[in-house]
Amino acid sequence: MQRNILKNNLKFINSLKSILVFCFLFFSCDQNNDIKLIRIGHGLDTNHSVHKAMIMVNNQLLRLSDGKMKLEIYPNQQLGSERECLELLQIGSLDLTKVSAAVLENFAPKVKVFGLPYLFENKEHYFKVLDGPIGKELLEEGEKYLFKGLGYYDSGSRSFYSREKKIEKPSDLNGLKIRVQESNTAFEMIRSLGGSPTPISWGELYTSLQQGVVDAAENNTPSFYLSKHYEVCKYYIVDEHNMIPDVILSSTNLWNNLTINERKWLQEAVNLSIPFQRELWIKSEEESMRAIINSGVEIIYPDKDLFKKASLTMYDKLKKDTEINDLIARIKDEKIKN
Repeated sequence: MQRNILKNNLKFINSLKSILVFCFLFFSCDQNNDIKLIRIGHGLDTNHSVHKAMIMVNNQLLRLSDGKMKLEIYPNQQLGSERECLELLQIGSLDLTKVSAAVLENFAPKVKVFGLPYLFENKEHYFKVLDGPIGKELLEEGEKYLFKGLGYYDSGSRSFYSREKKIEKPSDLNGLKIRVQESNTAFEMIRSLGGSPTPISWGELYTSLQQGVVDAAENNTPSFYLSKHYEVCKYYIVDEHNMIPDVILSSTNLWNNLTINERKWLQEAVNLSIPFQRELWIKSEEESMRAIINSGVEIIYPDKDLFKKASLTMYDKLKKDTEINDLIARIKDEKIKN
């Protein structure tokens, strides 16, 4: 009985939160009717390269539009989690957002290919795919789900980190509760390596690690550092199991109501921010690694081949999925051409 009451209360709170966000976005408008205000929400810290890139998008948009268009940026999950921001995009209550491709796969299934472990040989291969025909095709995949893909930001390689236990081989993950994003592919990857996947929102993860709700998590180095998860985790394991890009999305509601010139300005502003963000990302990876080493976190470099072999079962399970298998083959073919 108490559990049902708690569940209903949580549903009410989440519904109320969604209504409040909707009202906030609907009723907050720019005082200058000559400026088209575009609202963008994301879940990251203001020191993150993604947020800095969004500031650049705003500056470029103001320049390209001669002051006719500008961004209003809401960082730090002010408007909700990545999934909630996607839902706001779908109903036209938010204009732009940044989401991990791992979360986007819940809305655009073909995007799950990015979550497959050890799909990319290296960064050169990764960017060749993102910036080429395959990447463009996957950006367009979201349009039937009311998202217009504008480009990809770098979010590096994801690796494990743990509170108490050293992870040097896949069997060390056995029985560990590992936080994952809301992604079926992430669930399958953790299971293939022997862990127990546990979905927890990014904003709640610090406390969940601190209280032992989960034993470990996985993410890139800047996220590990900027979130201060290094304060509660002793080990960072550089297994680099996958590279999942961040995706900049517009609602089709916004896009379809922009003029041809406004679309050009917005797309060009995003395009100009992409190399800027990727450059910032490299610096942030280096700075973050130095910082977490100085904080006393032990960095472990395991044999990646052990993790690659353990994750092959994921590819076996996808053999009947012809669309995904075609994408995998095309992505691997890009590696051969390098």
